[in-house]
Order: sequence, then C-alpha cells, then structure tokens
Amino acid sequence: MAKRLSIRDIAAELNISKTTISFILNGKAKEKRISDELADRVIKYAAQRAYKPNELAKSLSTGKTMIIGLMVENISDYFFAQVAYHIEELAYKNGYRIIYCSTDNDLYKTKGLIRLFRERHVDGYIITPPSGIEKDIQELIDDGLPVVLFDRYLKGVDTSYVVLDNYKGSYEASKYLIGAGFKNIAFVVLDSDQVQMQDRREGYQQAMAESELPLLIKAMAFNRDFDHKVKEMVKFIKMNPQIDAIFFATNYLAFSGIKAMSQLNINIPEDIAMVVFDDHEVFNIYSPSITAVAQPIKKLAMQSIHALLKMLDPKGDSNKPEQVVVPAELLVRDSTKRNGVF
Repeated sequence: MAKRLSIRDIAAELNISKTTISFILNGKAKEKRISDELADRVIKYAAQRAYKPNELAKSLSTGKTMIIGLMVENISDYFFAQVAYHIEELAYKNGYRIIYCSTDNDLYKTKGLIRLFRERHVDGYIITPPSGIEKDIQELIDDGLPVVLFDRYLKGVDTSYVVLDNYKGSYEASKYLIGAGFKNIAFVVLDSDQVQMQDRREGYQQAMAESELPLLIKAMAFNRDFDHKVKEMVKFIKMNPQIDAIFFATNYLAFSGIKAMSQLNINIPEDIAMVVFDDHEVFNIYSPSITAVAQPIKKLAMQSIHALLKMLDPKGDSNKPEQVVVPAELLVRDSTKRNGVF
C-alpha cells in the first residue's frame, strides 16, 4: 500500500516549513500574509500528488471535527427524514458534515448516543429530546458544547430550541372543525408527556371548552405497532358512535385511523370528517385528500442549523440561547368537506 502523503512530506519536497504548508492548505494564506505565488505552488503540488488531509490530526490542531450530531426520534419518519435532509444540506454548505441517528424516544438509547457523539468529539448537537434527558442535556451545556433542541423543548433547561407553535396549530384546527358545524370531535394523541404532545392536546381542549363541547380523547401508546393501533381505533370508534370528526395528533396515528375507518366501512367525510397534525405528501393525493396542520419543514430545519452555526461561530454570542417558535399552517382539503362546502 502506498504511503499516505503528509504535510511533512510536502514541506520536505518543496523546502517550505510545515507551518506554512498547514496555513496554505487550511485556507489561511492571506490571513498569514503568504504570497499568492507560494500558495499556488503548494496547492498545485498537493493536487498533483492527490494529498488528503488527516482528519484526526486536523481536528486536534483546530479543536474542531466539523461534524454535527443530529439525533431525531425516528429517521425513517417522513417529517424527521425531510428535516434531516434539509439540515444536512445546509450544514454541508457551511463546511460541516452530519452524523444522524434515531433515539426511538428511548431515554437510555439517547443517553448512549450522547456518550457516543461525545467520544467522536462532534462540534455541536441538534437533538429531539425524550423525556428524562434533562440532566444529560444540561451536562453538555455546562461543558460548553453547543446544543439546539428541535421539535420540543425541555422545561427547566435553558438552551436554544426550535419548535412549532403546537398549541396554536391544534387550537386553530379544532376551532375550524367547530366552525364547520362538527359537535362530537374526537382527539387521538400519543400517551406521552412530551411537551409538543401536551401542547397539541391542550389546544384541542381549550377550543372544546370555549364552545362547551364534550372532550373525546383517545391516548395511544407510542411503542405499539401499527396493527395494534388499528385495533384500538376500531374499538374507540365503536364505543363512541356519536363521533362526527376525528383530529389526529400525528400523521402516523392518522394512518391507523384511516385503516380502522376502512375496516368499519366508514366514509370520509360523509360519516366522519378528519384532520391530521403533521402534513404528509400522501394526504394530498389520497382520496379524499386530508385536511392537515402543516409544519414548515424547511423553515424549521433552517432555523435549527442557523441557531447551531451561530453557537459554533467563535465570533458569535454562544452564551445567549436562541428560542424560536414557528407558526403552523392549516391546509383545508376534502376530508372536512360536507354537502359541497368546507
């Protein structure tokens, strides 16, 4: 195997100091007042010899790996997959690479992943945090490591976060259903103490209370499979035949609801209207198309990576948390349309 070309080799070949070679190859020639002629000579030689920098040595000298750790709930989920794509795209444009993984909303798995990322010396973290991870996040902050929480925040932890206005999005969708004449509106949510789920639930509850309508809430276990959720939805609908609309708190809960209604020969929206929190590309082509609370995915991703890049900038104010709340958008489609009107 051919020996890997090093800065030491280039320095010896060109009779130039290793420090000067390092400055040139790291883009600091002008900053260090190195002549264009000398810089061009080094760069051309390195290109001819197919020089590749030693990333470990580079990180030791600069104190940065140029790697960001992205930890989301489920990387295969449509929402998180799209967010990861946009974050990776924006990070790459700023010279960073992304290592991403799924926490499965599991506390102990998340703790292990944080340890792994620490061992890899990633420069910063974007994390969708599960409940109970507050101490570990605080330790990252106390050690001066940049952290941006995404999709949800942690009460009592003063750090940067980028979240959707879940309460208002849920409240407005519920008020829309009420305004459309629906009186028995069910809300299907995860049985979870995650702050975004609580906010969506509270938005629904507030809208129902203002109109003096009954609460019909079905809480579903996060870690149960699709078929189990379908069975639970079938039972819930059978036990509540008065339901005239269902508001699903996540898109994957909506998929189980669609399957359950199909099994019960329930027509949407003639028998039961439907609204979903978290839009999905399928909802616009499904027949009938599904009314959804849309999260502006690209904007959420941009806000997250920009917040982290500010913290990674040595010239920036990394001690000031940036807390961003992004509004949702209600996309009205056919699943809430009755008698030819919305």
